[in-house]
Amino acid sequence: MQTKILALSTALFLVAAACFADTADAIADETKAVEAATTQFYANLNAMFSGDIDPMVETWSHADDVTCLGPTGEFLVGWDAVRESWEAQGALHLAGKIEPYHTHVVVGDNLAYSQCYEKGNNQDAEGRTVKVSIRATNVFRKENGRWKMISHHTDLLPFLIEETLTKSTD
Repeated sequence: MQTKILALSTALFLVAAACFADTADAIADETKAVEAATTQFYANLNAMFSGDIDPMVETWSHADDVTCLGPTGEFLVGWDAVRESWEAQGALHLAGKIEPYHTHVVVGDNLAYSQCYEKGNNQDAEGRTVKVSIRATNVFRKENGRWKMISHHTDLLPFLIEETLTKSTD
């Protein structure tokens, strides 16, 4: 009897361990996928700086609940508003390059986020190169098996806030 109980206990333990290993592997795979989505967002951001917004359009969910709180201080809600902002930025040909540093990723079933420092440079309205070093949070939702961005939130950049305020008072 004890042998049967020991055999059953061992079998149950092995099944539980296999399930845990599968779950751990799945979490690791999803974490890698969100890390890749984050990396791709920054590659697409840099493409947008040169005027190519098509990759940025591909990165984002096109849902009405997406948000973007970027370095200008704008609070954009819905894909149409977010897309229009990326189109306007792309038309400026801002140049420069931004890269993520010290990225931290947390993954849930269908939602995930990454937080990082955005570092690099851009141009201001007068064409001067300015240093960028801000914090960012990127939120993703799994849609049709792919991690799509649903929110991007950064610190404010003083030189962009001034431009936004100038435009809004004109």
